[in-house]
Amino acid sequence: MSQTFYRDTWAEVDLNAVSHNVSSISQLYREKNVHVMAVVKGNGYGHGAVEVAKTALGSGAKYLAVALLDEAIQLREANITAPILVLGRIRPEDVAIAVQWDVMITVFQVGWLQEAKDYLSEGQSVQIHVKFDTGMGRVGLRSKEEAALLFQFVIEHKSFNLHGIYTHFATADEPDVSFVNEQHERFLSMLEWLKGWGIKAPLIHSGNSAAAMRFPDKMFNVFRLGISMYGLTPSPAITKELPVTLKPAFSLKSRLVQVKELPLGESISYGATYRTKESEWIGTIPIGYADGWLRYHSTSGGEVLINGDRASFVGRICMDQCMVRLSKPVETGTIVTLIGEDGRDKITMDEVAARLGTINYEIPCVIGQRVPRIYVRK
Repeated sequence: MSQTFYRDTWAEVDLNAVSHNVSSISQLYREKNVHVMAVVKGNGYGHGAVEVAKTALGSGAKYLAVALLDEAIQLREANITAPILVLGRIRPEDVAIAVQWDVMITVFQVGWLQEAKDYLSEGQSVQIHVKFDTGMGRVGLRSKEEAALLFQFVIEHKSFNLHGIYTHFATADEPDVSFVNEQHERFLSMLEWLKGWGIKAPLIHSGNSAAAMRFPDKMFNVFRLGISMYGLTPSPAITKELPVTLKPAFSLKSRLVQVKELPLGESISYGATYRTKESEWIGTIPIGYADGWLRYHSTSGGEVLINGDRASFVGRICMDQCMVRLSKPVETGTIVTLIGEDGRDKITMDEVAARLGTINYEIPCVIGQRVPRIYVRK
């Protein structure tokens, strides 16, 4: 831990784990000319976009993807020169900014192109990836008619350089693969439209982490590696069928700032919702909902690890602190593991997500930026 920080709560990001995951999944395609596009949107799913991007590129990834133009610029300002695709819609008036920073953008509306061309100077061109909606119902072209209008505009205006075509699977992380097959067939039909119009794109991609690991025969020449780059399974339902062993990269830790013995009947935290049932040892941890450690952890059977033992939350989680019931007195300053391994036990991201009734993707993303990320190689 070389970074300086001034609080006893931090997240550790194991960059060796990120490297292992990128390399392992890439090996599934070692005999094919298929490349990894590492998805580092949302500050690298809460892990840190710049450090993860550099690690992924050093482990075999060729492209990067983000959700926002702002995120792409952050990577460029960190001297990352690899091709970057913005997956979300940027404003037409910002198209020249994308050109300035050499960033590829996603397009799916002919009206957007018509408006954006007026913001490009003569001789300027922007690289675009055209998104098709094959069943996600989010953004993308759906009909042959709207696709024809868009590609005709691209052909007529040299300001737009077609670099990629893509879509996104809605159910690639579920046991039932019927809708994946349906989306794949729709995408193949859409690609046939382009073939009929004499349109070619250097890159074609449809796969996310789940699709890339489960359906290599459905991938084209690029796949977008997101959640599994961070060592997380896209869905617990498909864990057993994954062809690689993933290594989680994210741990969340803190230290006890006070340990006290309270007698029977004493209240803990706001609302006095918990009262000691006997003489109990209570430990206070300096993390709370302002850090993304939500109050629901204390009402859903949440636990932490202290010296390899589990300790349950008691009372409501506060903005900056929370309390746990200890089985015995523990030294102030002892490390608390909220996510990760401690001795003989571990608390996984999936366990924490199940506790909150959500998915593992969400957990590291909501851990706020006032929790410092410490980059380690274990």
